[in-house]
Amino acid sequence: MPMNSGAKVPFLELGGQYRAIRSEVEAAMARVVASQRFVLGPEVEACERALADYVGSAHAVGVSSGTDALIVALTAEGIGPGDEVVTTPFTFFATAGAIARVGATPVFADIDPATLNLDPATLAERVTERTRAVVPVHLFGQMAELPPILEIAREHGLVVIEDAAQAIGAEREGVRAGTAGRHGCFSFFPTKNLGGYGDGGLVVTDDASRASTLRALRVHGQSSRYHHRFVGGNFRLDALQAAVIAAKLPHLERWTDARIANAKRYHRLLGDFAARSGGRLALPATVAEGHASNQAAGRHVFNQFVVRLADPESEPHRSPGDRGERPNLRDRVRKRLARAGIGTAIYYPVPLHLQPCFAHLGYRAGDLPASERAADEALALPIFPELAPDQIERVAQSLREALVEG
Repeated sequence: MPMNSGAKVPFLELGGQYRAIRSEVEAAMARVVASQRFVLGPEVEACERALADYVGSAHAVGVSSGTDALIVALTAEGIGPGDEVVTTPFTFFATAGAIARVGATPVFADIDPATLNLDPATLAERVTERTRAVVPVHLFGQMAELPPILEIAREHGLVVIEDAAQAIGAEREGVRAGTAGRHGCFSFFPTKNLGGYGDGGLVVTDDASRASTLRALRVHGQSSRYHHRFVGGNFRLDALQAAVIAAKLPHLERWTDARIANAKRYHRLLGDFAARSGGRLALPATVAEGHASNQAAGRHVFNQFVVRLADPESEPHRSPGDRGERPNLRDRVRKRLARAGIGTAIYYPVPLHLQPCFAHLGYRAGDLPASERAADEALALPIFPELAPDQIERVAQSLREALVEG
């Protein structure tokens, strides 16, 4: 089949999911409208209880976004000016942006090239006497290598705040994402595996006292009406979003299974080709194979299916947008896939340590080479649960043809 034939394959299509559960979601929304209780209240409380049970945490606190979940968790730990927080530079901006928002300094450690998650060895090198916390990210739905990260944190008295925005339901060695550290932070942005119909987030913790603090922080530090123990913010979860999330939660396992099945199909269709590609194509781990996500170790929930497209002749990332006149292999392949009607996305084209807003931190291109390489090579393919087998076959064939073209 030539690349320019066949129906288009979108990178993400949410309509099919909505049509399948439309009556349940609309009934939940109608219930909120009839109650006229739109902020916090019983719908949020019910949603929090269901989510706490699902992730395996004692307490869950709904907030206004995944970004605000990180801000609230950092604030609850008293982290602010003069403090350093170590995290990965290969993640969505909110991870480091939240650290900066509370007045602390983000310190970037490099990633493991095999998993794209924070490398415990480089984390250990970044800890100083000013370090207060570590924020590992469970990127694209695969949990970070937490045991050594937790051990480093224990050795240095650091707080671990998990950024699990992309990883609800992910597991590693019997532990679910968000429950190993002091706090776990989730996002319900519509593109997430469990997405609302707008922004929403969650913080989980096993500590009752911290849960109380989190609940106060989301309403301007208010412990009782118009009585404020400290300065918080307006970080409340809307009841409409809570109702939508609670209605969708019973379907999450089925959707996760479909994502995993889609990932395995990609491996069957592309595995041999990748092995013969001379390193030009690398596939992410699946639940049954790979560096850190084998069946015994845990479950990758594939918020994204990210392949690596490495051009042996290309130079490492030198500065944002500067790759010379010739686009690198990833960008060339992406353009060919677009011409074939295949939707893709780049997560993330500029690592955070090279973002202009963090220039004052003094990082230079070459400081974190694994992250810089990933920024040049990573390409996300369609993985949403409703993706049909013939669509995956079309993506795989188009990718093979694009790589053969070079």
